[in-house]
Amino acid sequence: MIFSTKKEKKFTFIEAGEGHPLVLLHGLMGGLSNFDKMVHFFSERGFKVYVPQLPIYDLPVLNTNLTTLAKYIIKFIEAHVSGPVTIVGNSMGGHVGLILTLARPDLVKNLVLTGSSGLYERTFGDSFPRKNDRSYIRKKTEEVFYDPSVATEDLVDEVFNVVNDRMKGIKTVMLARSAIKHNMLNDLPKITCPTCIIWGKQDNVTPPEVAEDMHKFIPNSDLFWIDKCGHAAMMEKPDEFNEILYHWLKDKI
Repeated sequence: MIFSTKKEKKFTFIEAGEGHPLVLLHGLMGGLSNFDKMVHFFSERGFKVYVPQLPIYDLPVLNTNLTTLAKYIIKFIEAHVSGPVTIVGNSMGGHVGLILTLARPDLVKNLVLTGSSGLYERTFGDSFPRKNDRSYIRKKTEEVFYDPSVATEDLVDEVFNVVNDRMKGIKTVMLARSAIKHNMLNDLPKITCPTCIIWGKQDNVTPPEVAEDMHKFIPNSDLFWIDKCGHAAMMEKPDEFNEILYHWLKDKI
């Protein structure tokens, strides 16, 4: 099933199903397609699923940071979603979810983090020294996953095009720096909603100790591991990821 993308005012998003609202937040190099199997699975099981496109490349340079992205999602929830939501964030999307949950706890019923930044992550670095070298970009993209075949030609093309677009490249680096500066360690104990942490055991970007620390410092959290899985569990091991989350959510809504 291909889900149609809606465009309403300043928001671009996918919407599917009926029921408790899930808002899925993609990462810095991610997009709406990262959650295809999640949208399919949960929209057929009593959930209303929203996947908003984060305006990563549309922000003014001075406001290209994670706090601005969190404010954008707050406005999206207020405009399009009724009732407190379950936020599901991968990578930078998890970091945005953490900031949002702290800023507006009234909007968040549950928080789900997978490969989330916020404590420590390995990035491309401050620049793309070999951005014109497609084989280098392919290698870097493959490193995100345990199984390098998940890095399809289309996915490598997307990353290659981003890093070779000057303004997109600048904003990507700015957001990566913003994530590093915006460390959440002291804020994690303030998150009171039920939190589900699902992590790939072989995550090279946000290593397993990040998940362990998040579980340690977020009071009402549960931690689940997926073996032979890297940074984007909902893409690499979607069936296992969806089953873990579905069973966890059944008692929370």
